[in-house]
Amino acid sequence: MAIQPVILAGGTGSRLWPLSRELYPKQLLSLTGRNSLLQITLMRISQLPGVMSPIIVVGEEHRFLTKTQMEELGLFPEYHLLLEPLGRDTAPAICGAAQFAARRCPEATVLLMLPADHLIARPDEFVEAVARAEVRAEQGSLVTFGIVPDAPETGYGYIKRGAEGVVEEFVEKPNLETAEKYLAGGDYVWNSGMFAFPLKTLLEELTTHVPDIVQCMDRAVSDGRQDGVFYRFEKGAMEQCPALSIDYALMEKTDRAVVVDGDFGWSDIGSWQALWEVAEKDAEGNVTSGDVLLEDTQNCLIRSEDTLVATIGLRDTLVVETADAVLVAPLSRSQDVKKIVSRLKKEGRAEFHTHTTVYRPWGSYTTLEIHDRFQIKRITVNPGARLSSQMHHHRHEHWVVVRGTAKVLNGENTFLLREDESTYIPLGTTHRLENPGVIPLELIEVQIGSYLGENDIVRFEDEYGREV
Repeated sequence: MAIQPVILAGGTGSRLWPLSRELYPKQLLSLTGRNSLLQITLMRISQLPGVMSPIIVVGEEHRFLTKTQMEELGLFPEYHLLLEPLGRDTAPAICGAAQFAARRCPEATVLLMLPADHLIARPDEFVEAVARAEVRAEQGSLVTFGIVPDAPETGYGYIKRGAEGVVEEFVEKPNLETAEKYLAGGDYVWNSGMFAFPLKTLLEELTTHVPDIVQCMDRAVSDGRQDGVFYRFEKGAMEQCPALSIDYALMEKTDRAVVVDGDFGWSDIGSWQALWEVAEKDAEGNVTSGDVLLEDTQNCLIRSEDTLVATIGLRDTLVVETADAVLVAPLSRSQDVKKIVSRLKKEGRAEFHTHTTVYRPWGSYTTLEIHDRFQIKRITVNPGARLSSQMHHHRHEHWVVVRGTAKVLNGENTFLLREDESTYIPLGTTHRLENPGVIPLELIEVQIGSYLGENDIVRFEDEYGREV
Protein backbone atom coordinates (compact mmCIF):
# COMPACT_ATOMS: atom_id res chain seq x y z
CA MET A 1 0.00 0.00 0.00
CA ALA A 2 1.25 3.50 -0.85
CA ILE A 3 0.07 6.49 1.17
CA GLN A 4 -0.74 9.57 -0.89
CA PRO A 5 -0.94 12.60 1.43
CA VAL A 6 -3.52 15.21 0.45
CA ILE A 7 -3.26 18.52 2.28
CA LEU A 8 -6.43 20.65 2.37
CA ALA A 9 -5.14 24.23 2.45
CA GLY A 10 -8.25 26.27 1.72
CA GLY A 11 -10.17 28.55 4.05
CA THR A 12 -9.23 31.75 5.86
CA GLY A 13 -9.33 31.02 9.60
CA SER A 14 -11.53 34.03 10.33
CA ARG A 15 -11.36 33.55 14.11
CA LEU A 16 -7.64 34.43 13.98
CA TRP A 17 -8.30 37.89 12.57
CA PRO A 18 -6.63 40.41 12.40
CA LEU A 19 -3.60 38.23 11.67
CA SER A 20 -5.46 35.91 9.31
CA ARG A 21 -7.00 37.59 6.25
CA GLU A 22 -8.70 36.37 3.10
CA LEU A 23 -5.49 36.86 1.07
CA TYR A 24 -3.16 35.69 3.85
CA PRO A 25 -5.01 32.86 5.60
CA LYS A 26 -4.37 30.92 8.77
CA GLN A 27 -2.48 28.00 7.23
CA LEU A 28 0.20 30.33 5.83
CA LEU A 29 0.80 32.09 9.16
CA SER A 30 3.70 31.41 11.53
CA LEU A 31 1.85 31.20 14.84
CA THR A 32 4.09 29.01 16.99
CA GLY A 33 7.58 29.60 15.60
CA ARG A 34 9.41 30.26 12.36
CA ASN A 35 7.43 27.85 10.18
CA SER A 36 3.84 28.28 9.04
CA LEU A 37 1.13 25.79 9.95
CA LEU A 38 1.26 24.44 6.38
CA GLN A 39 5.02 23.93 6.62
CA ILE A 40 4.66 22.19 9.99
CA THR A 41 2.09 19.84 8.44
CA LEU A 42 4.45 19.05 5.56
CA MET A 43 7.32 18.41 7.96
CA ARG A 44 5.07 16.02 9.89
CA ILE A 45 4.05 13.94 6.88
CA SER A 46 7.67 13.74 5.68
CA GLN A 47 8.29 11.48 8.71
CA LEU A 48 5.81 8.87 7.49
CA PRO A 49 7.55 5.77 6.10
CA GLY A 50 7.29 5.37 2.34
CA VAL A 51 5.07 8.42 1.91
CA MET A 52 4.48 9.76 -1.62
CA SER A 53 4.93 13.38 -2.68
CA PRO A 54 2.00 15.47 -1.45
CA ILE A 55 -1.02 16.82 -3.26
CA ILE A 56 -2.06 20.20 -1.87
CA VAL A 57 -5.52 21.64 -2.57
CA VAL A 58 -5.38 25.43 -2.34
CA GLY A 59 -7.33 28.47 -3.43
CA GLU A 60 -6.26 30.18 -6.64
CA GLU A 61 -5.32 33.40 -4.82
CA HIS A 62 -2.97 31.60 -2.43
CA ARG A 63 -1.05 29.58 -5.01
CA PHE A 64 2.19 31.55 -5.10
CA LEU A 65 2.53 31.90 -1.32
CA THR A 66 1.90 28.17 -0.98
CA LYS A 67 4.47 27.36 -3.66
CA THR A 68 7.02 29.64 -1.98
CA GLN A 69 6.52 27.97 1.39
CA MET A 70 6.81 24.50 -0.17
CA GLU A 71 10.10 25.42 -1.81
CA GLU A 72 11.47 27.03 1.35
CA LEU A 73 11.25 23.65 3.07
CA GLY A 74 12.77 21.66 0.21
CA LEU A 75 11.35 18.40 1.59
CA PHE A 76 9.56 17.25 -1.55
CA PRO A 77 11.25 17.78 -4.94
CA GLU A 78 7.97 16.85 -6.63
CA TYR A 79 4.48 17.83 -5.59
CA HIS A 80 1.11 18.90 -7.03
CA LEU A 81 -0.81 22.08 -6.23
CA LEU A 82 -4.49 21.69 -7.16
CA LEU A 83 -6.07 25.12 -7.55
CA GLU A 84 -9.70 25.74 -6.62
CA PRO A 85 -11.18 28.70 -8.53
CA LEU A 86 -13.76 29.04 -5.74
CA GLY A 87 -14.46 27.41 -2.40
CA ARG A 88 -16.94 24.52 -2.28
CA ASP A 89 -16.15 23.01 1.16
CA THR A 90 -14.28 19.77 1.79
CA ALA A 91 -16.31 17.17 -0.13
CA PRO A 92 -15.60 18.61 -3.61
CA ALA A 93 -11.97 19.28 -2.66
CA ILE A 94 -11.47 15.70 -1.49
CA CYS A 95 -13.36 14.28 -4.46
CA GLY A 96 -11.27 16.32 -6.90
CA ALA A 97 -8.03 15.30 -5.22
CA ALA A 98 -9.08 11.63 -5.35
CA GLN A 99 -9.94 11.83 -9.05
CA PHE A 100 -6.67 13.60 -9.77
CA ALA A 101 -4.73 10.94 -7.83
CA ALA A 102 -6.54 8.15 -9.70
CA ARG A 103 -5.35 9.70 -12.99
CA ARG A 104 -1.89 10.97 -12.09
CA CYS A 105 -0.65 8.91 -9.13
CA PRO A 106 -1.11 5.24 -10.08
CA GLU A 107 0.82 3.98 -7.04
CA ALA A 108 -1.58 5.66 -4.61
CA THR A 109 -3.86 3.26 -2.79
CA VAL A 110 -4.60 5.11 0.47
CA LEU A 111 -5.26 8.86 0.61
CA LEU A 112 -4.25 10.51 3.88
CA MET A 113 -6.42 13.65 4.05
CA LEU A 114 -5.09 16.30 6.43
CA PRO A 115 -6.04 19.93 7.02
CA ALA A 116 -3.05 22.24 6.63
CA ASP A 117 -3.70 24.23 9.81
CA HIS A 118 -3.58 21.73 12.69
CA LEU A 119 -0.91 21.36 15.36
CA ILE A 120 0.23 18.00 16.75
CA ALA A 121 2.44 18.06 19.84
CA ARG A 122 3.54 14.40 19.67
CA PRO A 123 4.33 13.58 16.02
CA ASP A 124 5.73 10.11 16.83
CA GLU A 125 2.34 9.08 18.19
CA PHE A 126 0.70 10.59 15.11
CA VAL A 127 2.86 8.36 12.89
CA GLU A 128 1.74 5.34 14.93
CA ALA A 129 -1.93 6.34 14.56
CA VAL A 130 -1.50 6.69 10.78
CA ALA A 131 -0.08 3.17 10.66
CA ARG A 132 -3.18 1.84 12.45
CA ALA A 133 -5.44 3.82 10.13
CA GLU A 134 -3.63 2.43 7.09
CA VAL A 135 -4.39 -1.13 8.24
CA ARG A 136 -8.10 -0.34 8.54
CA ALA A 137 -8.06 1.39 5.13
CA GLU A 138 -6.45 -1.71 3.60
CA GLN A 139 -9.50 -3.61 4.82
CA GLY A 140 -11.78 -1.27 2.87
CA SER A 141 -12.86 1.10 5.66
CA LEU A 142 -13.21 4.85 5.42
CA VAL A 143 -11.15 5.93 8.43
CA THR A 144 -11.56 9.10 10.45
CA PHE A 145 -9.19 10.09 13.24
CA GLY A 146 -10.91 10.69 16.58
CA ILE A 147 -9.09 12.67 19.25
CA VAL A 148 -9.35 11.31 22.77
CA PRO A 149 -10.90 14.23 24.69
CA ASP A 150 -9.29 15.62 27.83
CA ALA A 151 -11.92 18.29 28.54
CA PRO A 152 -15.65 18.92 27.87
CA GLU A 153 -14.91 20.97 24.75
CA THR A 154 -17.91 22.72 23.16
CA GLY A 155 -16.01 24.01 20.12
CA TYR A 156 -15.54 20.62 18.42
CA GLY A 157 -17.85 18.09 16.83
CA TYR A 158 -17.88 14.59 18.33
CA ILE A 159 -17.95 11.01 17.05
CA LYS A 160 -19.58 8.15 18.94
CA ARG A 161 -17.64 4.97 18.35
CA GLY A 162 -18.89 1.45 18.79
CA ALA A 163 -17.32 -2.01 18.76
CA GLU A 164 -14.06 -2.25 16.79
CA GLY A 165 -14.18 1.48 16.15
CA VAL A 166 -17.29 1.46 13.97
CA VAL A 167 -18.74 4.96 13.73
CA GLU A 168 -22.19 5.03 15.29
CA GLU A 169 -22.93 8.75 15.15
CA PHE A 170 -21.51 12.15 14.23
CA VAL A 171 -22.57 14.87 16.65
CA GLU A 172 -22.54 18.64 16.15
CA LYS A 173 -20.83 20.91 18.67
CA PRO A 174 -22.62 20.22 21.97
CA ASN A 175 -23.47 22.46 24.91
CA LEU A 176 -21.35 22.19 28.04
CA GLU A 177 -23.66 19.78 29.87
CA THR A 178 -23.73 17.38 26.92
CA ALA A 179 -19.97 17.65 26.44
CA GLU A 180 -19.43 16.72 30.08
CA LYS A 181 -21.58 13.60 29.59
CA TYR A 182 -19.57 12.65 26.51
CA LEU A 183 -16.33 13.00 28.43
CA ALA A 184 -17.59 10.94 31.39
CA GLY A 185 -19.07 8.20 29.18
CA GLY A 186 -15.87 7.48 27.26
CA ASP A 187 -17.64 6.51 24.03
CA TYR A 188 -17.12 9.84 22.26
CA VAL A 189 -14.04 11.36 20.65
CA TRP A 190 -13.45 14.73 19.03
CA ASN A 191 -13.91 14.90 15.28
CA SER A 192 -10.49 15.95 13.97
CA GLY A 193 -11.33 16.32 10.28
CA MET A 194 -8.44 13.99 9.33
CA PHE A 195 -9.03 10.86 7.27
CA ALA A 196 -7.42 7.82 5.68
CA PHE A 197 -9.38 6.64 2.63
CA PRO A 198 -8.74 3.69 0.32
CA LEU A 199 -8.79 5.47 -3.03
CA LYS A 200 -10.97 3.01 -4.92
CA THR A 201 -13.49 2.66 -2.09
CA LEU A 202 -13.68 6.42 -1.58
CA LEU A 203 -14.61 7.03 -5.22
CA GLU A 204 -17.17 4.21 -5.13
CA GLU A 205 -18.83 5.54 -1.97
CA LEU A 206 -18.86 9.13 -3.25
CA THR A 207 -20.52 7.93 -6.46
CA THR A 208 -23.18 6.12 -4.40
CA HIS A 209 -23.99 8.96 -2.00
CA VAL A 210 -23.19 12.21 -3.86
CA PRO A 211 -23.10 11.43 -7.60
CA ASP A 212 -23.64 15.10 -8.48
CA ILE A 213 -20.39 16.08 -6.75
CA VAL A 214 -18.55 13.23 -8.48
CA GLN A 215 -19.88 14.29 -11.89
CA CYS A 216 -19.00 17.96 -11.39
CA MET A 217 -15.51 17.26 -10.06
CA ASP A 218 -14.85 14.68 -12.77
CA ARG A 219 -15.38 17.47 -15.31
CA ALA A 220 -13.39 19.93 -13.18
CA VAL A 221 -10.41 17.54 -13.26
CA SER A 222 -10.72 16.26 -16.83
CA ASP A 223 -11.19 19.79 -18.22
CA GLY A 224 -8.56 21.33 -15.93
CA ARG A 225 -5.17 22.46 -17.12
CA GLN A 226 -1.58 22.03 -16.00
CA ASP A 227 0.65 25.05 -15.38
CA GLY A 228 3.99 23.86 -13.98
CA VAL A 229 3.33 22.47 -10.49
CA PHE A 230 -0.17 24.01 -10.60
CA TYR A 231 -3.24 22.14 -11.83
CA ARG A 232 -6.34 24.32 -12.20
CA PHE A 233 -9.75 22.76 -11.72
CA GLU A 234 -12.12 23.94 -14.47
CA LYS A 235 -14.12 26.83 -13.05
CA GLY A 236 -17.47 26.23 -14.76
CA ALA A 237 -17.72 22.67 -13.44
CA MET A 238 -16.87 23.75 -9.90
CA GLU A 239 -19.44 26.54 -10.00
CA GLN A 240 -22.12 23.87 -10.54
CA CYS A 241 -20.81 21.63 -7.74
CA PRO A 242 -22.78 21.47 -4.45
CA ALA A 243 -20.93 22.89 -1.46
CA LEU A 244 -20.86 20.18 1.22
CA SER A 245 -18.47 19.02 3.90
CA ILE A 246 -17.14 15.48 3.64
CA ASP A 247 -18.96 14.61 6.88
CA TYR A 248 -22.37 15.63 5.52
CA ALA A 249 -21.74 14.33 2.01
CA LEU A 250 -20.27 10.95 2.88
CA MET A 251 -19.19 10.03 6.39
CA GLU A 252 -22.66 10.36 7.95
CA LYS A 253 -24.18 8.20 5.18
CA THR A 254 -21.69 5.41 4.52
CA ASP A 255 -21.70 2.11 6.41
CA ARG A 256 -17.93 1.79 5.96
CA ALA A 257 -16.87 4.51 8.44
CA VAL A 258 -14.57 3.60 11.33
CA VAL A 259 -12.68 5.75 13.79
CA VAL A 260 -9.07 5.36 14.91
CA ASP A 261 -8.30 6.97 18.25
CA GLY A 262 -5.52 9.52 18.41
CA ASP A 263 -3.89 10.89 21.55
CA PHE A 264 -1.07 12.89 20.02
CA GLY A 265 -1.57 16.41 21.35
CA TRP A 266 -3.89 17.64 18.62
CA SER A 267 -5.27 21.17 18.23
CA ASP A 268 -6.97 22.77 15.26
CA ILE A 269 -5.92 26.28 16.45
CA GLY A 270 -9.48 27.37 15.83
CA SER A 271 -9.27 30.51 17.96
CA TRP A 272 -6.85 32.77 19.80
CA GLN A 273 -7.72 30.99 23.03
CA ALA A 274 -6.80 27.65 21.43
CA LEU A 275 -3.44 29.13 20.46
CA TRP A 276 -2.92 30.43 24.00
CA GLU A 277 -3.66 26.97 25.39
CA VAL A 278 -0.97 25.20 23.34
CA ALA A 279 1.69 27.94 23.23
CA GLU A 280 4.66 28.31 25.60
CA LYS A 281 3.87 30.72 28.45
CA ASP A 282 5.92 32.92 30.75
CA ALA A 283 5.84 32.69 34.55
CA GLU A 284 2.64 34.76 34.65
CA GLY A 285 0.83 32.58 32.11
CA ASN A 286 1.24 35.05 29.24
CA VAL A 287 1.86 34.20 25.59
CA THR A 288 3.65 37.06 23.82
CA SER A 289 5.02 37.77 20.37
CA GLY A 290 6.76 40.84 18.95
CA ASP A 291 7.54 44.12 20.69
CA VAL A 292 5.54 43.69 23.91
CA LEU A 293 5.95 45.31 27.34
CA LEU A 294 3.89 43.85 30.21
CA GLU A 295 3.20 45.25 33.67
CA ASP A 296 1.05 43.32 36.15
CA THR A 297 -0.41 41.19 33.34
CA GLN A 298 -1.47 37.56 33.74
CA ASN A 299 -2.88 34.77 31.56
CA CYS A 300 -3.05 36.93 28.44
CA LEU A 301 -2.16 36.57 24.77
CA ILE A 302 -0.42 39.75 23.57
CA ARG A 303 0.87 39.88 19.99
CA SER A 304 2.54 42.82 18.26
CA GLU A 305 3.21 42.73 14.53
CA ASP A 306 4.08 46.35 13.81
CA THR A 307 4.60 48.52 16.88
CA LEU A 308 5.11 48.44 20.65
CA VAL A 309 2.18 47.07 22.67
CA ALA A 310 2.22 47.80 26.40
CA THR A 311 -0.30 46.46 28.91
CA ILE A 312 -1.02 47.23 32.59
CA GLY A 313 -3.20 45.20 34.93
CA LEU A 314 -4.73 42.89 32.33
CA ARG A 315 -6.13 39.46 33.13
CA ASP A 316 -7.27 36.73 30.71
CA THR A 317 -7.24 39.15 27.78
CA LEU A 318 -6.41 38.97 24.09
CA VAL A 319 -4.57 41.84 22.35
CA VAL A 320 -3.44 41.45 18.74
CA GLU A 321 -1.93 44.41 16.86
CA THR A 322 -1.21 44.64 13.14
CA ALA A 323 -0.33 47.63 10.97
CA ASP A 324 -3.99 48.37 10.20
CA ALA A 325 -6.03 46.83 13.04
CA VAL A 326 -6.04 46.12 16.78
CA LEU A 327 -8.18 43.44 18.42
CA VAL A 328 -8.90 43.52 22.17
CA ALA A 329 -11.19 40.95 23.83
CA PRO A 330 -11.49 38.58 26.76
CA LEU A 331 -9.73 35.35 25.82
CA SER A 332 -12.96 33.53 26.64
CA ARG A 333 -14.72 35.49 23.86
CA SER A 334 -12.16 34.69 21.17
CA GLN A 335 -14.69 32.56 19.25
CA ASP A 336 -16.69 35.75 18.67
CA VAL A 337 -13.95 37.25 16.50
CA LYS A 338 -15.81 35.76 13.54
CA LYS A 339 -18.64 38.22 14.25
CA ILE A 340 -16.25 41.12 13.66
CA VAL A 341 -14.99 39.46 10.48
CA SER A 342 -18.57 39.05 9.22
CA ARG A 343 -19.19 42.75 9.75
CA LEU A 344 -15.96 43.71 7.96
CA LYS A 345 -16.93 41.54 5.00
CA LYS A 346 -20.48 42.89 4.88
CA GLU A 347 -19.19 46.48 4.94
CA GLY A 348 -16.64 45.76 2.21
CA ARG A 349 -13.69 46.84 4.32
CA ALA A 350 -10.15 46.11 3.17
CA GLU A 351 -9.21 44.81 6.61
CA PHE A 352 -11.23 41.67 5.87
CA HIS A 353 -9.46 40.98 2.61
CA THR A 354 -5.80 41.86 3.02
CA HIS A 355 -3.03 43.30 5.16
CA THR A 356 -1.21 46.54 4.42
CA THR A 357 1.51 44.25 3.02
CA VAL A 358 0.31 42.18 0.06
CA TYR A 359 2.38 39.31 -1.31
CA ARG A 360 2.77 38.74 -5.03
CA PRO A 361 4.69 36.07 -6.99
CA TRP A 362 7.43 38.64 -7.68
CA GLY A 363 7.68 39.98 -4.10
CA SER A 364 5.37 42.27 -2.12
CA TYR A 365 4.06 45.79 -1.67
CA THR A 366 3.17 47.67 1.50
CA THR A 367 0.74 50.57 1.56
CA LEU A 368 2.38 53.30 3.65
CA GLU A 369 -0.22 56.03 3.21
CA ILE A 370 -3.47 56.40 1.31
CA HIS A 371 -5.73 59.37 0.60
CA ASP A 372 -8.44 60.28 -1.92
CA ARG A 373 -6.12 61.14 -4.82
CA PHE A 374 -2.75 59.70 -3.86
CA GLN A 375 -1.15 56.77 -2.10
CA ILE A 376 2.39 55.78 -1.22
CA LYS A 377 3.68 52.20 -1.40
CA ARG A 378 6.94 50.41 -0.64
CA ILE A 379 7.56 47.80 -3.34
CA THR A 380 9.97 44.87 -2.90
CA VAL A 381 10.96 42.80 -5.93
CA ASN A 382 12.80 39.51 -5.45
CA PRO A 383 16.12 38.94 -7.27
CA GLY A 384 15.50 37.91 -10.87
CA ALA A 385 11.76 38.62 -10.68
CA ARG A 386 9.70 41.08 -12.70
CA LEU A 387 6.20 42.46 -12.70
CA SER A 388 3.81 42.19 -15.61
CA SER A 389 3.94 44.53 -18.57
CA GLN A 390 1.01 46.86 -17.81
CA MET A 391 -0.62 50.27 -17.96
CA HIS A 392 -3.19 52.27 -15.98
CA HIS A 393 -6.15 54.36 -17.10
CA HIS A 394 -6.54 56.52 -13.99
CA ARG A 395 -3.18 57.11 -12.33
CA HIS A 396 0.35 58.41 -12.78
CA GLU A 397 3.26 56.82 -10.91
CA HIS A 398 6.60 58.04 -9.53
CA TRP A 399 9.24 55.44 -8.65
CA VAL A 400 12.26 56.12 -6.41
CA VAL A 401 14.79 53.31 -5.85
CA VAL A 402 15.99 53.06 -2.25
CA ARG A 403 17.86 49.74 -2.46
CA GLY A 404 19.20 47.59 -5.28
CA THR A 405 18.96 48.13 -9.03
CA ALA A 406 15.80 48.34 -11.13
CA LYS A 407 15.41 47.57 -14.81
CA VAL A 408 12.56 49.75 -16.06
CA LEU A 409 10.46 49.73 -19.21
CA ASN A 410 8.81 53.15 -19.50
CA GLY A 411 6.99 53.56 -22.79
CA GLU A 412 9.51 52.87 -25.54
CA ASN A 413 12.56 53.29 -23.29
CA THR A 414 14.35 50.64 -21.20
CA PHE A 415 16.95 51.73 -18.64
CA LEU A 416 18.49 50.99 -15.23
CA LEU A 417 17.72 52.90 -12.04
CA ARG A 418 20.08 52.78 -9.08
CA GLU A 419 19.69 53.92 -5.48
CA ASP A 420 18.32 57.46 -5.13
CA GLU A 421 17.35 57.59 -8.83
CA SER A 422 13.75 57.95 -10.01
CA THR A 423 11.39 57.88 -12.97
CA TYR A 424 7.91 59.23 -13.77
CA ILE A 425 5.33 57.06 -15.57
CA PRO A 426 2.46 59.03 -17.12
CA LEU A 427 -1.11 57.72 -17.17
CA GLY A 428 -1.70 55.34 -20.10
CA THR A 429 2.00 54.47 -20.56
CA THR A 430 3.06 50.83 -20.87
CA HIS A 431 5.63 50.04 -18.19
CA ARG A 432 7.38 47.16 -16.46
CA LEU A 433 9.63 46.73 -13.42
CA GLU A 434 12.33 44.09 -13.06
CA ASN A 435 15.06 43.24 -10.55
CA PRO A 436 18.14 42.15 -12.53
CA GLY A 437 20.32 42.01 -9.41
CA VAL A 438 21.13 39.47 -6.69
CA ILE A 439 19.70 41.44 -3.73
CA PRO A 440 16.06 42.47 -3.20
CA LEU A 441 15.00 45.64 -5.00
CA GLU A 442 13.14 48.18 -2.87
CA LEU A 443 11.50 51.31 -4.18
CA ILE A 444 8.95 53.88 -3.11
CA GLU A 445 5.99 54.32 -5.44
CA VAL A 446 3.80 57.42 -5.32
CA GLN A 447 0.49 57.03 -7.17
CA ILE A 448 -1.56 60.09 -8.11
CA GLY A 449 -4.92 59.96 -9.86
CA SER A 450 -8.69 59.87 -9.70
CA TYR A 451 -8.83 56.10 -9.01
CA LEU A 452 -6.11 54.06 -7.28
CA GLY A 453 -7.62 50.56 -7.02
CA GLU A 454 -5.66 47.44 -7.91
CA ASN A 455 -8.16 46.62 -10.65
CA ASP A 456 -6.89 49.59 -12.67
CA ILE A 457 -4.20 47.34 -14.15
CA VAL A 458 -4.26 46.37 -17.82
CA ARG A 459 -1.77 43.52 -18.27
CA PHE A 460 -0.15 42.85 -21.64
CA GLU A 461 2.27 40.10 -20.63
CA ASP A 462 2.70 38.15 -17.40
CA GLU A 463 5.00 35.22 -16.68
CA TYR A 464 3.04 34.04 -13.65
CA GLY A 465 -0.10 32.93 -15.50
CA ARG A 466 -2.30 35.81 -14.32
CA GLU A 467 -5.01 37.09 -16.65
CA VAL A 468 -3.97 39.62 -19.27
